[in-house]
Amino acid sequence: MGIDGEDERTFPTVPESSGDDDDDVIVPETSGHAPRSRADTDNAREGAIQPASTDSNGDATAGDSCSPSTCTCGEKTQEKTVATDGAGVANVDEMGELGDLEFTEPAEGISQDVDNGAPDERVGVPDGVDLETPEYSIRSEMNNIDTPDDKTWFMELDEAVIDDGRCIQCGTCVAACPSDSIGIGDDGKPELVKMCTGCSLCWDFCPRGGLRYERQWKITGGDDNVKGAGDPITEFSARVDEDWTKDAQDGGVVTTVLSHLLEAGEIDGALVATESEEEPWKAESYLATSHEDLIENAGTIYNQTMALGNLNLDQWEHKLPDKPFDDISLALVGTPCEIEGIRALQDFEWDYQAQNEGVRAIDYTIALMCTKNFNYYSLMGEQLEDQRGISLDEVGKMDVLHGKLMVYDNDGEMILDEDIENFHDAALKGCDECADFTGFCADLTVGSVGSSDEYSSVIVRTEQGMKAWDITEPDLDYHDLEDKSAVGKLQGWDKKKAFESLERPFDPDAPRFIDYTDHAENYGTTLNPHDEGH
Repeated sequence: MGIDGEDERTFPTVPESSGDDDDDVIVPETSGHAPRSRADTDNAREGAIQPASTDSNGDATAGDSCSPSTCTCGEKTQEKTVATDGAGVANVDEMGELGDLEFTEPAEGISQDVDNGAPDERVGVPDGVDLETPEYSIRSEMNNIDTPDDKTWFMELDEAVIDDGRCIQCGTCVAACPSDSIGIGDDGKPELVKMCTGCSLCWDFCPRGGLRYERQWKITGGDDNVKGAGDPITEFSARVDEDWTKDAQDGGVVTTVLSHLLEAGEIDGALVATESEEEPWKAESYLATSHEDLIENAGTIYNQTMALGNLNLDQWEHKLPDKPFDDISLALVGTPCEIEGIRALQDFEWDYQAQNEGVRAIDYTIALMCTKNFNYYSLMGEQLEDQRGISLDEVGKMDVLHGKLMVYDNDGEMILDEDIENFHDAALKGCDECADFTGFCADLTVGSVGSSDEYSSVIVRTEQGMKAWDITEPDLDYHDLEDKSAVGKLQGWDKKKAFESLERPFDPDAPRFIDYTDHAENYGTTLNPHDEGH
């Protein structure tokens, strides 16, 4: 019994002093007990841990005592209280001492066997522990959940357009993606580079998918754009009388318009086509920021550059002046389908991520008259090089005019003059569905049809196009368009061909976007291709 009849209690031990001072340390008084000195406490501790004494027979003496954690009577075997790591291996003893650890040595020279048992079976779980892991069948159940009708995935664009050979390589889907999930593959076509979110924008803006391009004509240029060659502000036959035009296409008008816009400070650069350094006559996107840049890249290359897939201004940072991307102004030279794409993208304030500043920066658009474009490897490799024995190194210029494909050597001598229909297999299949020969959505349209040799036909379609013309006109040799009927006839022929190829109704008054289900019904495309092993 303790003071006042209370039971004896064990008090917390007092930490050892870190110094050499042996003076007694007074333990603070606790209720019902007299204060103890440090010496009293040390003596008490030493007595508590003295080994048990035994008599001559080996039996414990009267001073022996037992507790739940210790035994000094010898009647039971002392066991260590240990902590385990969940796998049953002792790590520390009751005094906090680290014991021997056992590790499984990794196998050497062989691959780990990961296919050992059911895929939904957890391994290394301690005995008696139930983790309630969901069964593997939950994945199958999730796969059976129907996709909402208003979601369209890149997989469906791939099924209906790219895999079907109808991609025209404009790059609009790359520019439209708000998660930067679409890139450009080695074959020059769009491909998924990270997870698709099912936002539907790649489908909506594809001129061969969800974008009803004839509706875009009306939105951009008015009702008259769906008849004949449209109703432009004015039309000219023009050329530039300077030495550098020998390498330009026809009259060199596109190059000089862009050069004047740069000089006037209207634009900071122009996205044009350049020839690949690795593959002769293969087109690549290039940002020209000077008159010299433009002259060096004058001329037409008859394959696509995925222009709208190259509107990420980060890739052109070295070419742009030291100013915020939000203040950059650019011109875009492209085929009519590319101009349709950029116009549609600019009509919406959505964030196009890496391409966003580039989409917003396009202030001038120039469309090149176009009946069809070609797959580079089919036209240049198979048709010209393999079948006709023309070395690409000797090709100096190409032109499509009067239904003919004409190829000139580096000295300007014609080395091929052949019906364009002979190259039909090399053309992009999706071009057959295009009824936009003259680029109805552009500010300016430039081509050779309707003008004599060494002149370009120029159609001014918008006030922005008129502004570009006014800046350039003093340095041009020009007159009224020589043969308007030639342009109208070719535009009419292009529409007739498109009407024969389109599997859907041509309807300028219908909604701008075509649902994937409607497209699938017209084209026989598989619905939910992910369920069909796409």
